[in-house]
Amino acid sequence: MAIVHQFSYARPSNLDEALALMDRHAAAAAILAGGTDLVVNLKEGRARPSIVVDIKGITELQRLHVADGKLEIGALATFSDLLRAESVRTDFPLIAESAGTVASVGIRNRATLVGNLCSAVPSLDCGPALLVHDAQVHVVSIHGSRAISIHEWFTGPKITALQPGELVVSVSIPRPIKPHASCYMKLGRYRGEDLAQAGIAVMAVDGFTYRIAHSALAPAARRARFVESILDGAVLDQGVLRLATAALAREIAPITDMRATAAYRRHLAGVMLERGLREAVRRLHARGPVALGRLP
Repeated sequence: MAIVHQFSYARPSNLDEALALMDRHAAAAAILAGGTDLVVNLKEGRARPSIVVDIKGITELQRLHVADGKLEIGALATFSDLLRAESVRTDFPLIAESAGTVASVGIRNRATLVGNLCSAVPSLDCGPALLVHDAQVHVVSIHGSRAISIHEWFTGPKITALQPGELVVSVSIPRPIKPHASCYMKLGRYRGEDLAQAGIAVMAVDGFTYRIAHSALAPAARRARFVESILDGAVLDQGVLRLATAALAREIAPITDMRATAAYRRHLAGVMLERGLREAVRRLHARGPVALGRLP
């Protein structure tokens, strides 16, 4: 399918040039980083910008490093970059684990975490991991900069807190100080390039508290606060797990679409939650690097 919509194209060499373009065109501008979503939307007529701003030449947006116990992911860092980075795999394994479930190798080589975040589709794979890590989204415009909590980022299906003229430059993720372990569970129709029917991230912290987040089970990715309140401080016996899965069923609002029915999603979400909790606790109490929250 050809792109028939006409638009201007700009490739700024630095952030100031990009922000000037964003301010001039505001809501009529589209950002091109990986392009895996944008190009499809252009072809299908869902995006009709007056200008496409290609930010791939802005080297400062390529950063990906860990400093002071915090992971910073630049706007141009791809999912493959996250999987290759030893610092991500060792200190932020949940980010790596969820990145490895995104589409296919070819897509992961192009798609960026920030682009996935900005698409804000309800089924995005990076959402649950960022939510349990209490990530911050850093945006700039010609008027200044601000940090947006990931818990305030998603405002609806494919809608975010980003304002016209603003550009996401990075995402920062603090590493929990206490011993922890995590697990990301993704339900799909087949192995390979498929969107999630349901996604659940679980983090067990110090054996006493839990962080739970989900995607594809509500209009936007969300933390399951009610479920967390049931689990915190409790022994994960069958009775507590039954209460937690029942609470999750009440907390989510799945839909029926081409990938699954609402009833199927609601049932499997409980199964995934129980399995995710058991696996996160297993990793937490395992010997070696898993006890530090790392992948086996």
